Amino acid sequence: MSASRETTVQAWSSSPQAHLPRLVVGISGATGIAYGVRILELARKAGVQTHLIVTPAGQQTRAHETGLSAADLAAMADVAYRPADVGAAIASGSFRTAGMIVAPCSIRTLSAIAYSNGDNLLTRAADVTLKERRRLVLMVRETPLTLGHLRAMTAVTESGGIVMPPVPAFYLRPESVDDIVAHTAGRALELLGIDVPDQPRWGE
Repeated sequence: MSASRETTVQAWSSSPQAHLPRLVVGISGATGIAYGVRILELARKAGVQTHLIVTPAGQQTRAHETGLSAADLAAMADVAYRPADVGAAIASGSFRTAGMIVAPCSIRTLSAIAYSNGDNLLTRAADVTLKERRRLVLMVRETPLTLGHLRAMTAVTESGGIVMPPVPAFYLRPESVDDIVAHTAGRALELLGIDVPDQPRWGE
């Protein structure tokens, strides 16, 4: 890797990763970083290689909502990138992935993706996901919604993205916030065809 590249790499040195399915995970500045953290945890348990981008606003949310450092969060992924590294592997369609999840997804990030404004690595990777006809799941965190928000959701849906606000499933009778986060994170992964062990399902 060139010294000029702004990519930070975290790898499991114990075993080769090339054969594992790849998942791109973006974390933007909306509240709800717990969803992104849990997706990284569940993806690792499912044997999926994760590629992480956290925006500067996402780092602010991390500091406010968790006890994790930036290094702690990066270490939860197999590879972590700086948002400014628009030349990273995940910015190219030739880098094969199972898809991408943005969790949480801010309205700014939603809008940039909806209108193909790839101004950082997260939005560029999302645009690549759409153009390659791969699954893109956006866990949009905002309420109430304006007409502008809804139009951006419509635009990204028409481009092939999946808008998935993290709405709790109370029929499971969750006993904690962690139960809610885990179930919603698992549902997001399953939208990309990633089987989550022990995921509770209605009727099972």
